[in-house]
Amino acid sequence: MAKIDRLFDLMLECGASDLHLLQGQPPKVREHGRMVALAGEAAIDEATIVDYLKEICEPERWSLFLEQHDMDFAYEKDNNARFRANYYGQLHGMGAVFRVIPTKILTLEDLHLPAVIKSFAALRSGLVLVTGPTGSGKSTTLAAIIDYINDNYSRYILTIEEPIEFVHPNKRSVFCQREVGSDVASFADGLHTACRQDCDVILVGEMRDYETISLALSAASMGTLVFGTLHTNSAVKTIDRIIDVFPADQQGMARTMLADSLRGICAQLLLKKQGGGRIAANEILLGTTGLSASIRENNIGNIRNIIQGGKRQGMQMMDDVLADYLSQELITEEEAYMKAQDKNRFALKDELTGE
Repeated sequence: MAKIDRLFDLMLECGASDLHLLQGQPPKVREHGRMVALAGEAAIDEATIVDYLKEICEPERWSLFLEQHDMDFAYEKDNNARFRANYYGQLHGMGAVFRVIPTKILTLEDLHLPAVIKSFAALRSGLVLVTGPTGSGKSTTLAAIIDYINDNYSRYILTIEEPIEFVHPNKRSVFCQREVGSDVASFADGLHTACRQDCDVILVGEMRDYETISLALSAASMGTLVFGTLHTNSAVKTIDRIIDVFPADQQGMARTMLADSLRGICAQLLLKKQGGGRIAANEILLGTTGLSASIRENNIGNIRNIIQGGKRQGMQMMDDVLADYLSQELITEEEAYMKAQDKNRFALKDELTGE
């Protein structure tokens, strides 16, 4: 048993999602979105944090971390506990964040996600994006979609992740899961070799640079179903982000490729529920001829109209979901206001009345 496992046990006992270790500070955990210190734990000195971090890390990777001061990997404590780890250097020494990875892959029904998301699994080609800020559950949602494919379709699925979070068993589909940093040098390198692997489905853990986005678009336009994530809060911002990553002289080509290949966007936020816990809210955009034309013509402002007009197909605006949750008293007015795109729609009572 590693020394740090004691902290993981305390973290799991209180139902926290993340463990934060910072040299000079006591260990802290994130419970339902709030950061709280672990009771009875002293501040961590340099020797202690080195003991905690070095013991669960391969020697080659530890040497690389000391050189680069940043590293991601997955740590499996036992059959029932797996964590995504990020080590980093900071002003006062070393730091690390550990995110709980559920050992059981939750289904789309378990997550109460919109039923239309199942339609993404039936696609044979194109690009599907799951977006949202850090900690919004993007990886969990993607894992549920991939698991649905695994249950219902015979596909060859390649995942490129940093690190590998959810380990998928072969059911109807066959998996090849590659980790950036150990199996492949980068997301882009993984995509370069993917075209020679006869893939039906590719999952790109993070699309964060020009080369990765460009290669993912190319793979999607050549007949592979590509799933990826971006740190954007809405469908409109997602499309803008993809186009903006390209140099100015290539943006016309990027619009054409995206117009031809985009099949759907699921933007996700995690909201604090009244009474405790959290609930996901999703904005859904589906690929249509109208969407393709809007992207090609750089008429991104029309996308909100496309979503509003596509409600019968399962499309939905984030603010409409927030309004629905508010009417059901699942979330507070403050939470709706903080997460809304149109703040005027959710103006707080005290602002309106001056109370």
